[in-house]
Amino acid sequence: MKYALLIHQGTAATPRDPEAWGRLSEDEQKAVFADYQAVTQTPGVTPGLRLDSPETATTVRVEDEKTLTTDGPFVAVKEALSGFMTFEADDLDAAIALAAQIPAARMGGAVEVRPVEER
Repeated sequence: MKYALLIHQGTAATPRDPEAWGRLSEDEQKAVFADYQAVTQTPGVTPGLRLDSPETATTVRVEDEKTLTTDGPFVAVKEALSGFMTFEADDLDAAIALAAQIPAARMGGAVEVRPVEER
């Protein structure tokens, strides 16, 4: 079964936030990069795209046949999606185990695991 792993960065330090990233030691920074690299090289993983910061989003809705746009994300910034990947796994437990290896999951963010509908 294929699963989408939706990465919610939350308060996890990233290179995009130089202040928070700078609070990590050089060894911690290298470990984060190594962990992401290991996850994306796992057999069955198809890396997705890294998304720009939530502040760059435009949210689109259609009401009464009119297209409405709002600057910024629909959800609170701390909960916004920052990237994704797919994982061809034997079962949900395998997908959860891989999601737990993603640094965001242990550094103040979360990883949502969701089955992909195959048509």
